[in-house]
Amino acid sequence: MTDINKVMPKIPHMRWGALMNKAPTNNKVEELNKIFPHNGKWHTVFEEKDHTYIDGKVVWKKDKESWT
Repeated sequence: MTDINKVMPKIPHMRWGALMNKAPTNNKVEELNKIFPHNGKWHTVFEEKDHTYIDGKVVWKKDKESWT
């Protein structure tokens, strides 16, 4: 698989970039600002109903009541 940073354009002064399968909400952008370093690299973010794939890693969406 090709590294996304070899394919996507380099944008001056970009903090980070994300290739997503859904348009992000303002809350999602704030969440991603906390996750991604401000190094100008691109990331893949694919949202599903109960989980998200970030750079190929699964992040499960759970509500606080389901935590143990």
